Amino acid sequence: MSMTDPIADFLARLRNGIRARKREIVCPRSHMKLRIAEILKNEGFVDSVIAAEDDKSGTITVTLRYDGRTHNAITGLRRVSRPGQRKYVPAKQVPRVRNGLGIAVISTSQGVMTDREARKRGVGGEILCEVW
Repeated sequence: MSMTDPIADFLARLRNGIRARKREIVCPRSHMKLRIAEILKNEGFVDSVIAAEDDKSGTITVTLRYDGRTHNAITGLRRVSRPGQRKYVPAKQVPRVRNGLGIAVISTSQGVMTDREARKRGVGGEILCEVW
């Protein structure tokens, strides 16, 4: 069965895994989801990302990060640009998420990157999601 919005599915799996206090989540692999997961790892929102090759497509295993037993590293996730309503921003209007406490994941002509990287490089693009 084909999925309308694989990125929203990935974010929902993350959100549901956090709410259920899962140690890790597994989702179907794609280049975009793998890049988003790597950004979350580099920014300290998740512990590890493992991409496994299976028969056809493969899977991504994301180990979630918790601070002790009560708090998780990801407080909130939001899909910004959706298939029905794309959200593009020029370089000068790249948003700050929660006054710099969160990140926006942006797909640019130079690849998928955080809002800070996009501002540093002076590029705009499609805002995929926000994480705080």
